[in-house]
Amino acid sequence: MAEAHSAVAFSFSITHEGWHLNYDREVLHLVWQSGIRSWKKRLAQFRSGVRNGVYPAHLQSLWLVIAVAIALHFTQRHVPFNLVSKFLGLLPGDTVGYQLAACGLAGLFFWLCICYTMRYSLKLLLMYKGWMYEKRAPGSKVSLPTRLWALFVKVLATWNKPGLYSFQGSLPRLPLPSVQETMSRYLRSVRPLLNDSNYTRMESLAKEFESTIAPKLQRYLMLKSWWSTNYVSDWWEEYVYLRGRGALMVNSNFYGIDAIFTQPTTVQSARAASVINMLLQFRRIVERQELEPILVQGLVPLCSWQYERIFNTVRVPGVETDKIVHYQDSNHIVVLHRGCYYKVVIYHNGRILRPCELQIQIEEILNSSDKPQPGEELVAALTAGDRTKWAKIRESVFAKGVNKTSLHLIESAAFVLSLDEHPFEFDMAHPEKLDQFGRYLLHGNGHDRWFDKSFTVCVGSNGRIGFNSEHTWADAAVMSHIWEMLIMEETHPRYDENGNTLGIPEFEPPKPKRMAFNLDYPEALDAIQEAHVASQQLLNDVDLRIFVHDAYGKGLMKKCRLSPDAYLQMALQLAYYRDAGKFSLTYEASMTRLFREGRTETVRPCTIESAAWVKAMEDPSIGVEERVKLLNKACDRHQLGYQDAMCGKGIDRHLFCLYVVSKYLELDSPFLKEVLSEPWRLSTSQTPHGQTAKMDLKKHPNCISAGGGFGPVADDGYGVSYIVAGEDLIFFHISSKKSCGTTNSERFAQQIARALADIKHLFEQYKTQQQKQKSVTNGTAAN
Repeated sequence: MAEAHSAVAFSFSITHEGWHLNYDREVLHLVWQSGIRSWKKRLAQFRSGVRNGVYPAHLQSLWLVIAVAIALHFTQRHVPFNLVSKFLGLLPGDTVGYQLAACGLAGLFFWLCICYTMRYSLKLLLMYKGWMYEKRAPGSKVSLPTRLWALFVKVLATWNKPGLYSFQGSLPRLPLPSVQETMSRYLRSVRPLLNDSNYTRMESLAKEFESTIAPKLQRYLMLKSWWSTNYVSDWWEEYVYLRGRGALMVNSNFYGIDAIFTQPTTVQSARAASVINMLLQFRRIVERQELEPILVQGLVPLCSWQYERIFNTVRVPGVETDKIVHYQDSNHIVVLHRGCYYKVVIYHNGRILRPCELQIQIEEILNSSDKPQPGEELVAALTAGDRTKWAKIRESVFAKGVNKTSLHLIESAAFVLSLDEHPFEFDMAHPEKLDQFGRYLLHGNGHDRWFDKSFTVCVGSNGRIGFNSEHTWADAAVMSHIWEMLIMEETHPRYDENGNTLGIPEFEPPKPKRMAFNLDYPEALDAIQEAHVASQQLLNDVDLRIFVHDAYGKGLMKKCRLSPDAYLQMALQLAYYRDAGKFSLTYEASMTRLFREGRTETVRPCTIESAAWVKAMEDPSIGVEERVKLLNKACDRHQLGYQDAMCGKGIDRHLFCLYVVSKYLELDSPFLKEVLSEPWRLSTSQTPHGQTAKMDLKKHPNCISAGGGFGPVADDGYGVSYIVAGEDLIFFHISSKKSCGTTNSERFAQQIARALADIKHLFEQYKTQQQKQKSVTNGTAAN
C-alpha cells in the first residue's frame, strides 16, 4: 500500500557496526513540497488578513503617514497632540534613530486611527437599508438621502480594490426584531390560510405568548445578538442541518445542471480534466482572497464567510449531531468510477496540474479494468442513509486500518468527482431526458455520490456535467457563483478539434492510486446493504419534472412593470390553488448576506393580497381591470416581504431562535410549538445567476445553466426551484413524492404553464381595454 510505503520512507537504526539512516528521496521531496506550499499559503493568508483588517485603507498609506510625521518633526512643526515627543520620552534616548522610531510610532497611531475611522464609517453606512425600498421602475427618482449614501459608500468602498474578505469587518450585524413586530407580521402571513375561528385561536395563542414568556426569551436572544456575530446562523446550522437524522440525499442536498444549449466537448475525460483544473484555480483565488466579493448593484457587499468552506470540507456523521470538518489544505481529489475509488494527486512541483495532464489521469481511470471489492460499490450509500446508523458503522468499521485511511482520503479531498457511465442529455423535443438529467444529479443511483462532501462533480459519459452539493456548509448562491464562473471560463478555447484538452504535458503526471476497503464481513456488508435498500426506496419515490417555459420570460414581466420574482411567485400561488384547491404555507428562500455571517430568511409569498388576486382569477364575475389591480397589489406586497426579509425584518428565523431559547430554558410554548410544526407544502427558491460581471449573456447567450433543484420538503408537498434564464426562457425544477396521492409533478408543471399563460392573457386583455378606452376618450374630445 502507498500509505505503508510512506510510513517507512524514513527510518533510523543502530547496529554493532554503527548507525544507519534509510530514507526515500522521492517521499521526502513530496513532504518538502507540501511544507513549502503550506507555508506559502499561510504567508498569503497573513498578508491578506492584515490587508483586510485595515480595509478600506491602503497598507501602503502607512508609509505616507509616517513620512508626514517625520517631515513635521524634523521641520520643527509639531505633530498633532505632540505625540512624537511623548513617544520619545518613553524611549531610552533622543538620537536621530530614536526620533525616527518615535515618528514611526506616532505615524502608526494616526494611521490606525484613520483606518478604523474609515472602517466604522463604512459600517455605519452599510447599516442604512433605505436603498432597498427605493422604487426601481423606469422614470422613478432616487431620494436625496439614498443618493448621498451611495456617494459616500462609493468613495469609501471602491477607491481601494477589495479582497474576498475585505468587507467582513465592515458588515453590520443582523438586527433583532422586536417580538411585537414579528407577531404582527406572522399573524398577517397566516390570515389567508386560516378560517375565522382558527385565526381567532391563533391570535389568542400569540397574545398569550407575547405577554408571558416572550419577553424573557427575547432578553436572552438580545444578549446573544450582542455577543455573537450573527444571532441566527450557528443555531440554524446546528439544529436545522447538523442535528437532522434523516437522509441527506433528496431531503437536504441540492443539485445544479450544466449549460445545456452548448456542449464544449463530448469527451468525458477532457471535460472532467478541464473542470478539475478550473475548480482548483478557483480554490487558489479563494485561498489567496483574490476573488472579488459580490456587490449588489455594484455597491453594497455581500458576506463572503461561506466561501471559506467550499473545498476540503465534509459533513462528518455523529450519533446525535453531525459536524462540519474543514481541512486547511488538500493536494488530491477522489474520483469514483464503476464502484471503485481513486486518489488523484493534483499538484506537481508546486503547481496545479494542467488540463492535458489531468486528462491522462482520468483516461487511466476510465480504461482501468479494476473491479470493486466486496461491499465497495455500495459503500457511498452509507452517506445517503440515516445519519445515526452511518455514525455507528463509521465508529466500528471505519475507525482503523485501511478503511480509516481510505475514508480520510475521501473526506479530506478537495472534492469528489464521479465519472458516470451514462450520458446527461437534453432535447427540447424529449423533455423526459432533462428530467432524467436532474435525477442523475439529485441522487444518482444512490451510491455513486459521496453525499457528505461539500460537493460532488458529476461528469456524464457524453461530457456534460453537474453537481450534487451538501447544504450545511453554504447556500445555493455560493455553488451558483462557482458554476457560472466555470461555464463562462469554458467560452475561452480549452479543447482541440477532437474534443481533447489543449496543451502538451510537460511530464508524466502521477498515476491515480486505487483506494482499498476491507468490508468483507457481516457487520459491514449488512449495514451497507441496509443503507442501499433505504436509498433505493427514497430515490424511487422522487417525482422530478424539469419544465422549460419558453413562451416568454423576464422581458414581458418587465413590460408589465412587475418584479420577475413576484410575477413568478404569484403564478405559483395560482397554480397551487388550482392543483390543491386551497392555499398553503409557502416558503421562499431569501438571503441575509447583507449582514455578517448571514444565510437565509423565509419570505412567505402566500399573503392576503395574493389570495385575493388568486380568488379573483377564479371568479368570472370580476373584471380584467380589477384583476390587474389586485395582481399589482399582490406583487407590491411580495416585494415588501422580500425586502423586509433581506433587511433582517423576517418572521421565521426570529421565531426559530425564540423556540431554541425556550427549549434551553425548558419553557413550553403552545404558540411556538404550533408555528414550528407547520408544514411547508410549497417550498420554492430562485436560482441566482449573473452574480458577477463575467456572466455576459449578451455575448454568450447559450452559456446559461438550466439551474438546479432540490427534493420536496413535505411528504405531501412540492419543491420548486426556478431560474429566469433569459428574456424568453424560464426553467422550473418541480419535485414531489410518488407515494403521495395528492401531488404530481407533471400535473403541477401543467398548472404553472396554464397560470403563466393566464397572466399573460390578462395583461393583453388589459392593454386592449386601455387602448379602447383611450380611443373612446380621444374620439369624445375630438367631437
